[in-house]
Amino acid sequence: MLSFLFLTAAIYPQDPALTIGSTLTATCSVSPDLGLHASSLFWSLNGRRLPSSSYSVLSPTALSVTLPGLPASRQRSGDNLVCHNHGGHVLAGSCLYVGMPPVKPVNLTCWSRNTKDLTCRWAPGGQGETFIRTKYTLKYKFRWYGRERECEEHSAAQPYSCYIPGDLALFTPYEIWVEATNQLGSATSDVITLDILDVVTTDPPSGVCVSRVGDLEDHLTVRWESPPALKDFLFQAKYQIRYRLEDSSDWKVMDDVGNQTSCRLAGLRPGTVYFVQVRCNPVGIYGSRRAGIWSEWSHPTAASTPHSERVSSGSCDSKSGDSNSTLRRELKQFFGWVRKHAYGCSGMSIKLYDQWRVWMQKSHKTRNQVLQGDKS
Repeated sequence: MLSFLFLTAAIYPQDPALTIGSTLTATCSVSPDLGLHASSLFWSLNGRRLPSSSYSVLSPTALSVTLPGLPASRQRSGDNLVCHNHGGHVLAGSCLYVGMPPVKPVNLTCWSRNTKDLTCRWAPGGQGETFIRTKYTLKYKFRWYGRERECEEHSAAQPYSCYIPGDLALFTPYEIWVEATNQLGSATSDVITLDILDVVTTDPPSGVCVSRVGDLEDHLTVRWESPPALKDFLFQAKYQIRYRLEDSSDWKVMDDVGNQTSCRLAGLRPGTVYFVQVRCNPVGIYGSRRAGIWSEWSHPTAASTPHSERVSSGSCDSKSGDSNSTLRRELKQFFGWVRKHAYGCSGMSIKLYDQWRVWMQKSHKTRNQVLQGDKS
């Protein structure tokens, strides 16, 4: 029975696309064979009956409805406008697609992991929401020749991105852009030009190890291995380290690591757990003059600094404190100079700094033992 009703009733316009705020007048026409008068029909939108004040009987077999100021569609598959007979049975239906035409996509960026692939990401233009199904297509081609191609591997988790798995040429510039289309229009992003070698990123450094530096209470050594996928490429890596306290979310970043695969962290808090991460930036792959793209950070590696063996100033007698105040002040100035030059991953003065730190800790330990012996 329902199939017969659908064949003998229709809504015009069928499945229209409309901009937000538009006014729509739709007409339900029924076959005279149904024996229904237009005045007995009614309309519903998304399951809710529309008021009869919005109806107009155009003929014994045609009933229209006017919908002013249409809001955006509730779902991308469209809003359901339905014509019913007096008993509520469905006679005909139409989907309303109410939204906006796409705006030019922006912020198109691409990167290649180990020169083996290409991933691109962008942002929809304007406010980003069109309220109806909008297709984004990443297209690319050689800059001077060749046909354009479409990227086909989209991610459901990241809708504004696309992945090109391989078959990419090196030493040849590409033109890349994004086209956005829906039922209301289309828009194209600016075209970017890039060479794969200029947008290379790597896997994070592997084998990150954080260890103590003997008994030095405020130092840790970080060691790591270069990304294995790029060992066969001619490039010079740059590294960054960041570290934080166990109970803090604030990372401190060291930018002066250079291309070494080890680094000394100084000026740390004694007896404290630190989390450390390393990342890599490949520079000058096959002679590229552009800086590479930073990799993701490595998984956090934890280590703790040794506990301090110093006693508090309250446990020292005043005479001892007075006699050593000048020495402590001079040492503080000296350590400030050494730390300024030895901080980070520079090898300058680190050996001298280590010698002074060991001497200081031993002298404090010896003095504390003497003080405890005098008190006993």
